[in-house]
Amino acid sequence: MAVNSFREDEKLEGIGKKETLKRLFAHLIPYKFQVASVLFCMLVTVVISLINPLIIEEAIDVYIARKDMGGLARLAAVTLGINLVFIVMVKVRMYVMARISNQILLDIRQELYEHIQTLSFSFFDSRPTGKILARVIGDVNSLKNVLTNAVTTLIPDFITICGVVVIMVVKDWRLALASLSSIPLMAVAIWFIQKFSHVRWQVFRKKGSNLNAYVHEGIAGMGVVQSFCAEEETQKVFAGLVKEHEQSFIGAVRIADLFGGAVDFCWGIGAMILYWVGIQMIGGESVSIGLLVVFGTYIDMFWNPVMNLSNFYNQVITNLTAAERIFEILDTEPDITDSADVGALPDIEGKVEFCHVSFTYDEGTPAETKVLEDVSFQVQPGETIALVGSTGAGKTTVVNLISRFYDVQKGAIRIDGYDIQKVSIESLRCQMGVMTQENFIFQGTVRENILYGKMDATEEEVIAAAKAVNAHDFILKMEKGYDTVLKERGAGLSIGQRQLIAFARTMVSMPKILILDEATSSIDTHTELLVQKGIEALLKGRTSFVIAHRLSTIQRADRIFVIDEGGILEQGSPAELMEKKGHYYSLYMAQFKNI
Repeated sequence: MAVNSFREDEKLEGIGKKETLKRLFAHLIPYKFQVASVLFCMLVTVVISLINPLIIEEAIDVYIARKDMGGLARLAAVTLGINLVFIVMVKVRMYVMARISNQILLDIRQELYEHIQTLSFSFFDSRPTGKILARVIGDVNSLKNVLTNAVTTLIPDFITICGVVVIMVVKDWRLALASLSSIPLMAVAIWFIQKFSHVRWQVFRKKGSNLNAYVHEGIAGMGVVQSFCAEEETQKVFAGLVKEHEQSFIGAVRIADLFGGAVDFCWGIGAMILYWVGIQMIGGESVSIGLLVVFGTYIDMFWNPVMNLSNFYNQVITNLTAAERIFEILDTEPDITDSADVGALPDIEGKVEFCHVSFTYDEGTPAETKVLEDVSFQVQPGETIALVGSTGAGKTTVVNLISRFYDVQKGAIRIDGYDIQKVSIESLRCQMGVMTQENFIFQGTVRENILYGKMDATEEEVIAAAKAVNAHDFILKMEKGYDTVLKERGAGLSIGQRQLIAFARTMVSMPKILILDEATSSIDTHTELLVQKGIEALLKGRTSFVIAHRLSTIQRADRIFVIDEGGILEQGSPAELMEKKGHYYSLYMAQFKNI
């Protein structure tokens, strides 16, 4: 299968900057009333900030010029009052917007996680877990400031700029024109900078994803690393990935930091032209000292929001790639879905039928691998089928197709006569139990791990399931019995104990079709003898498919299918196949000739 590793940058098919921003800011709509309250607070603060320079002009040209200290004191009191309102409104705005942005991050992360759960095995086969985690955690977190500043910076600063321009033009259009003369230069500079900045931030996100994937892989495989003394080699790889990540960040920041410099330069040019023109005109009928001071204040009030907007734009460019990466996953359609007209699969007896089934991994790609070709067979309810064959022959593929983790390209699979592609996935899988050699143990109590098989199971059902697979006794010997908290992946338990808990989890679900994929390969001989009766109880009355390399574990199977060369080479009971002295006989004798 085509696999994207930590050594390879992800290929991101973007949906366009405008569409990405539109989808991102659409998450504000459910919070429109809270956003409206924030906008009201900001409107009040913008109005107050626009009034303050006019108060200064009034103080200089009227009260100070007339030496009216009483009037100046009254004006100062009014100014103090409205600016206290300003401070309160800023605090309220910050608090409400922080709550909104944090809740939106929760919404996006929840939406992303729920969508990932619907994706097919092919999605997870094609990329490391670390790269998926990078999007769920890091990329989502990076959107917080963009969402917050979209409301608290973009809107009020835009209004401030418009208000300042209007007031300046009304006051004196000549000084206004001088103040704003450097805007065309700024527009050209920002266009040039953003053109290169976005691409570099895309590279930075990809390098970070590679690093995250390698760290996740290294931690998961730490036992192998230490066993083979490979620490030095892995450190070199890690150092190389860190260096790439660092260099991509430096390259992106070098471009991004030009935003502030460009605005500062244009700000300075505008201020110089304003004061040069103003000094030439001062003393005339229309240009007083107070007016020039006001224009000096307003030019700061103009360029400060411009600086904020440029920083926000820089922030958008910086984090837009994160949004693109999130939406790329959200736009990934699962390969396995329910069609519009599916119905629920009723309670089944367990008859399974393959009708001319063919299956190829990565069909139509350079990595295409044909596994099954025109395979047909029938399994009766309650029958136990053992699948044997060489590694890669297609044994696991057969059971994955039954569980509909993949869809066949040709033919059909029927259960009790129902085509599994015409019934809902949930109604199919809820009647199946699947166990592999690496059953995952979640962090939580023993009881909670067993309940994953059936969330509404009673205490009696949990205990009965554990007893059936001979797990009850060792569970009771644990510190708190069924309330003992297990570590992630079952650390602290033996391999056999982890498997027994997984058996109990499958048992409690009471599946109609059971799949055991190398379920006993990691259990020692003593534990295998202990659990064998539990397995027999698990198989009893259920249609079962058992994949096993250890042929001693399948001698009680009703039939054995020898899988290879894209199909079933031979089938029959263990005794029948031994008599044939064909492929199964050769496998059996090769395994037991030295015993």
